[in-house]
Amino acid sequence: MATLVVVPEKGLADEPMNIKVTGLQPSQKVTIRLTLKDDRGQLFQSRAFYEANSVGEVSLDKTAALGGTYQGTHPMGLVWSLKPLKPFQSPMKKDVENCPFQYTVDLFDSLSLGLSADPQPALTKTCTRWHMAPGIQRTQIQEGRIRGTLFYPTEGKGSYPGIIDLYGGAGGLAEYRASLLASRGFAVLALAYFGFSDLPRSFQKLQLEYFGEAADLLLRHPKVSKPKVGVVGVSKGAEIALVLASFLPQVGATVSINGTCNVYGGTIYHEGKALIKGTPYKQEKMLITAEGLLKTAGFYEESPASSIPVERAQGHLLFLAGEADQYYNSKHFAELAFSRMRKHGRNNGKMISYPGAGHLIEPPGFPFCWASHLRGHSIPLVWGGEMIPHCEAEESIWKEIQLFFNQHLNLSSKL
Repeated sequence: MATLVVVPEKGLADEPMNIKVTGLQPSQKVTIRLTLKDDRGQLFQSRAFYEANSVGEVSLDKTAALGGTYQGTHPMGLVWSLKPLKPFQSPMKKDVENCPFQYTVDLFDSLSLGLSADPQPALTKTCTRWHMAPGIQRTQIQEGRIRGTLFYPTEGKGSYPGIIDLYGGAGGLAEYRASLLASRGFAVLALAYFGFSDLPRSFQKLQLEYFGEAADLLLRHPKVSKPKVGVVGVSKGAEIALVLASFLPQVGATVSINGTCNVYGGTIYHEGKALIKGTPYKQEKMLITAEGLLKTAGFYEESPASSIPVERAQGHLLFLAGEADQYYNSKHFAELAFSRMRKHGRNNGKMISYPGAGHLIEPPGFPFCWASHLRGHSIPLVWGGEMIPHCEAEESIWKEIQLFFNQHLNLSSKL
């Protein structure tokens, strides 16, 4: 009799997952289908075809997918290759505290292409993946003008490296990366900076003081180690992260993921005066593909006046760039910033680029997304990348982020 096992059945979203089937006939061909419903109720599905070995087993960490939504031997291939039933969607994770990603794993004892209604699965299992571990405190922050959510471990008497987490041009408040980082031993403030609550609706006028107040708030917390905080940002958030690294003395370590080295689309102010005046976006240079997708080629023109003076940064900087990014030329921007630091005799930066990785870098456990909708745009944007190298890069980047912050923060515990 066949048996379907998922290991582990419950875990964190960044934990590897393996699916195994035993009790099949030798060389039997089967289909495994994975289904996810996200926090909006949107459905995502993948499937792949496998051939059992000589003892009637299929194990995704050893058995290659012969076809389907992915091919080859990749234990997380079914997660990576999840496709939205409604085109150009990526899974939304809003409730990290009460609502895990719940996957349904279906086994079909023959090839099931999904071109019409699938037959009844021979076996079904469910598994859950949380973005917040037990023992993590989640606190909404509405102190002064600061808006965000703070996550930190409650177990143990020690303090934890403090990190400000910034997302990109969609605005609002994203918590899932912050909650996962907290689950790995950090105190993380998911910080909204526009398009949320009573904050400005756009990023056209950002105040450096807002971010300085957020850093001070984090450093005052008894669970945050002193004397510096870290900043991690992606896309527009990475751009802001470099500004903070360059001008805020509280920042000791900064991770820029697929960001620019200039300020775009708005101005950064300090004490009421323009600190860095951003270069306008060249919307007339955007391209619409034959498939009706938006490509931002030529959207970003370089201007010395809007360059971020990264050579001012007193802390350490880590630039992470996808070489197949089709939203920014992220590798080029990282190289410019890195060379600027070297030109000024600074050796506190490190750069890693990833062949095949696109723009939309998420924590592990999210499917690959080549193009999707972004708030403020009427048609989907192309992010770029190739599924396998992109998702492998996400796993590598996740480890690099944790290693970097553990190395350069929490200095008070090392004195």
